[in-house]
Amino acid sequence: MENTTDRVRLTAWVEGRVQGVGFRWWVRSRALELGLVGAATNRRDGRVEVVAEGPRADCDVLLAALRGGRTPGHVDRVQENWGDVTGAFTGFSER
Repeated sequence: MENTTDRVRLTAWVEGRVQGVGFRWWVRSRALELGLVGAATNRRDGRVEVVAEGPRADCDVLLAALRGGRTPGHVDRVQENWGDVTGAFTGFSER
């Protein structure tokens, strides 16, 4: 049984050519495959903000995918921040 203390909130800011190329849809698909909840949001500065909550191991897999070079568009840089689960999300949305 999963320990609830293993659940985390990942916030990742993805820079590069990541808007208008299906990137948020791709992130949502990967997150749902992993059973994560959260959102992928276009930011005014051209970045995409990815917020995902779930088991740390699954969030690590999503983060590796963001950095993996097989995304739509082109990722130049990913900044990450880890925090506590807020429970604010149900499902995974594109914003």
